[in-house]
This record gives sequence, structure tokens and C-alpha cells, in this order.
Amino acid sequence: MPSRAETFIAKRLFFAQDDKRASRPAVKVALLGIIIGVIVMIITFCVVVGFKRTIASKIAGFGAHIQVTNFEDNDTYELTPITVTDSLLDELHQLPYVTSAKPFLTKPGVIKTTDAVRGIVVKGTNYWDYFQSNIIRGTIPQTTQQVLVSNELSSWLHLDVDSTFFCYFVGENLRVRKWTVSGIYQTGFAEFDGLFLIVQEPVIRQLNHWSDSLASGIEVMIDDLDHLEVAAENIYFATVNRMQANGEVLNTQTIEQLNPQIFSWLDLLDMNVIIIIILMLCVSGFNIVSGLIILILDSIRLIGTLKALGADNRFVRRVFITQAVMLVGKGMLWGNIIGLSLAAIQYFTHIIPLEASTYYVSFVPIAFPWMALILLNIATLLISFVILLAPSAIVTRISPAKVMHFD
Repeated sequence: MPSRAETFIAKRLFFAQDDKRASRPAVKVALLGIIIGVIVMIITFCVVVGFKRTIASKIAGFGAHIQVTNFEDNDTYELTPITVTDSLLDELHQLPYVTSAKPFLTKPGVIKTTDAVRGIVVKGTNYWDYFQSNIIRGTIPQTTQQVLVSNELSSWLHLDVDSTFFCYFVGENLRVRKWTVSGIYQTGFAEFDGLFLIVQEPVIRQLNHWSDSLASGIEVMIDDLDHLEVAAENIYFATVNRMQANGEVLNTQTIEQLNPQIFSWLDLLDMNVIIIIILMLCVSGFNIVSGLIILILDSIRLIGTLKALGADNRFVRRVFITQAVMLVGKGMLWGNIIGLSLAAIQYFTHIIPLEASTYYVSFVPIAFPWMALILLNIATLLISFVILLAPSAIVTRISPAKVMHFD
């Protein structure tokens, strides 16, 4: 730790207003490089975490974070039903990180209109918060004769609010239902928007002739995606020994296992973050090193004077390391202020748009992972300090006798 004398000298050098010093332009360039590096790292973190959270929430709106279904080799939405009891739901609710556990019902079908035919999946639910927040026209279904249709399906099938159509279900017997569109929703997630019709839960029970205790599975929501693996493991051990009436067991799958291609893409974003951070640290480190070297060379007469007065090399090195740390601290402060301000502007205004068909969202999503940002700042400061150790060794090679003739 620098002493009060070292800190005093470093402050006088750092806050000096003598613009004629040769090191001033170099210091400003180094400061600007640090600021830009911190801004880029903060915005990168906020955007990537925002992407992951936004896309995960969209997927979870259709299928939850974790699903408990019948253990079977079946990749379709025509699932063998499981028995859902109040005791099972209560046990899941009491597990760590679980915020909700509710049954869901799905059934594949075919929509036929005068203009088109489209295969779809009808999902029955009694929980409408997610779809209510994404309705662009109309309302949620109020009766079993009404359905919620995505904007993509409505465009494809030429449907609008109050339009009627027939939906066909193939099984042992062909069944037909005539429904009225009560509302149009849009999440921006084409893979799901183009697939799901949303109805009240009793509709699927009537189609499948299921009792109130049967469902396609259980959807479990958790408080944070970071807890996904732990929560899934807890749910697995809570359900694996619950045998069904036919002797079959329950299977637990996470949102990542159900949608591996999407989360593989998101994992690539993490690699991009690592590359960007490494590049920014290298650029900032180069600026810091070059700035410190110029500071030392510009203060070479001061170094000689300090050594002539009895200061040792450690004392002089700490003076310039302290000065450089002040430079890094100032750069990080302004970098955080500007970076977080830019992120906040995008968070509240959505001023930068995106193509929803490509990126699943219509604007650049922003999140503020405060703990990660704090750790990023701490790591940046520590790495900068380590980088400063090597160039500061230059002062050990400066001889007071030679400095007296240095001009």
C-alpha cells in the first residue's frame, strides 16, 4: 500500500493543470482508451444478458422453465397424460427457486379455412398473464368456443378478431371444432407464434376425454435462469419415484433440453462476450502501459530528484503506479457512467430496433446483471494493476547522476 507521501505526490502529478507537459496528450489518449473499453464491455454484458433473459422468457411463456411429463420416446405434442394431484403440485411449490407449478394440456390439430390449411398445436391453459401481455388485438378467450391466435397464423390463414374457422383433430375418430377468434397475440418468436393456438383448459380435456386430474404435463417456473440446473435436479428427485397408474414414471426436462438449438446459439453469444472482453482488456492495457511509460519519461527529472533526496526505487515505483491507478479509476468511472447511461436509454426507449424474424425480438434487449458488472469492474482494476508492475520497473534503471544532465 502507498504511504501518504507517495499518494500526495501522485495526486499532485495527476491533478496538475500544466497543459504544457508532454505527457498530457498521451494521458488523454490512454484515458479515452480506458473509457471506451469499459463502455464496450458494459454494453456487451448488458445486451447479451438481455438477449438471453428475453428469449428465455419468451420460450418459457409457451413451455415454462422445466416440464414434467410422462417418460416416453415421443417428440410430438400428443403426450400420454399424467396424473396431477394437489399433493404433487404442493411439493413442487415448496422446492427451492420454484415460483409456480401448474398443469398444461396440448393437442395437435389442423386448421382449414377457405384459403389455406395449417398444422398447429392447441394449448389449453387457465393462466393468461403471459398472453395477456402480448395481445395486439382483441381479448383472451372468455368461453370454450373462443381461441387466441398468433399474428403470424392470422396473416397466413387470413383470420382476424371475430373470424370463425374449423379445426380438425385426427385420432381414433375425426373430430371437428368450430372456433371464433377472440384475440390476436404476437411474441416475436416465430417458431412458437406460427404453431400455437391458445384455448381454455377444459377444451383439451373435452377433446381427449380426460378427467380433471389428467394433464399433458406440469409446467414449472423458477425465479432465475441461473438456478435452472439445481431446480431441475430437485424436481427430478421429487418426481422420479412417483409411479403413474399404468406403472410409468415421470420425466423432467429443462427449457434448454427442449430447445437445444436456440440455447446453443445463445451459448455462442457467451463466447463473443469473452472475445470482446479480452480484446478490450488488451487495448486498455496497451493504453495504460504506454501512458505510464510516457508519464515516467516526462517526470524523469522528478525521479532523479526524489532519488537524490533518498527515495528508493520502491517508493518511486509506488508513486507512478498510484498515479496510473488514479488514471484507470477515472477511466473506469466515466466508462461506467457513460456505458450504463447508454444501456439505460436503450432499456427505456428501445431506440435501436432489430429484425424480429431474425433475432426473435424487435429491439436490442437490455438487462443489468449488477453482480457480473461489479465483478467485471473489480477484475478490470486488478488486471490493470498487474499490467502496471512491469513498466513501472523502468524507474529502477534511472540514475540520479545521469538525470542531472537530462534535458
